[in-house]
Amino acid sequence: MEKLLLGIDIGGTSVKIGIINQQGEILEKWEVPTNKLNAGITIVDEIWASIERKLSILHLSISSFLGVGVGAPGFIDMDSGIVSEAVNIGWKDFPLADQLKEKSSLPVFVANDANIAVLGENWTGAGNQAKNLVALTLGTGVGGGIIVNGSILNGINGMAGELGHLTIEKDGYACNCGNNGCLETIASATGIVRQAMDKIASYPDSKPAEIYKKYQAITAKDIFDLAKDGDAIAISIVKRTADVLGQVIANLGVIINPSKVLIGGGVSKAGDLLVNEIRIAFRKYALPRVSDACEIKIAQLGNDAGIIGGASLVLEKLNNDNS
Repeated sequence: MEKLLLGIDIGGTSVKIGIINQQGEILEKWEVPTNKLNAGITIVDEIWASIERKLSILHLSISSFLGVGVGAPGFIDMDSGIVSEAVNIGWKDFPLADQLKEKSSLPVFVANDANIAVLGENWTGAGNQAKNLVALTLGTGVGGGIIVNGSILNGINGMAGELGHLTIEKDGYACNCGNNGCLETIASATGIVRQAMDKIASYPDSKPAEIYKKYQAITAKDIFDLAKDGDAIAISIVKRTADVLGQVIANLGVIINPSKVLIGGGVSKAGDLLVNEIRIAFRKYALPRVSDACEIKIAQLGNDAGIIGGASLVLEKLNNDNS
């Protein structure tokens, strides 16, 4: 029987786990809560206990698997499988790969969660196995991942593809990373709300201001809904966000020359409203030879991207080792 793959996607709230075949199909998937108590010391134990329970129910043994691929938040050394720092879990210099190898006796490969999601999208999602691809995940922050010549770009210590921390405005908003004016201070859900609050201060009788007065809060979704209804201020925020993203993608275009750029994360649920504006901005800023060869699409796999990407990482690493 063809061997299977285990994909694990560790998030700040939950851990997604999947049993996946070598064609990238999910045979079984489930979640366990991420236990962040005591700096996440029991997370791996709880993941593995859950996997053992599931394998017992399915009458599968660990020998049925080729390996384990794991996505984790934070800064990761892919060669050692050590999580250098994952602030929202509490890990520092955490030997994730070694702990899982000890429990599973299988090869274990670890990558940043954004990179894992990109691998998944490229294997069975919107990437369609592109050789050169950029993905931007627009959520609370902005994540990114880059595939070059078929492999994830990692860099010397795991910082390649941290696209949310490209500097867009040198005197811009303060970012959690310590710099100012990073992409995620503008194009994340948080950044869109921040733009909205600036507009509300300037236009106290506007529709966004009405929503804020009513609920004492406004969300990125509110802004997109207002833009769909034709509100001029909301439209201006969407256009500004898309303009910045289009310029970033155009700049990446002359470095990576991708055939596809994927837009994922919660903000991507705005759909064509946002992506069409990004396409317009991209064409405005990009060299025609770059934009003519590049398609901008919405990511397809949602929450499954990480576990599928984990499985993809196992195949990629084992194939490289055997070649």
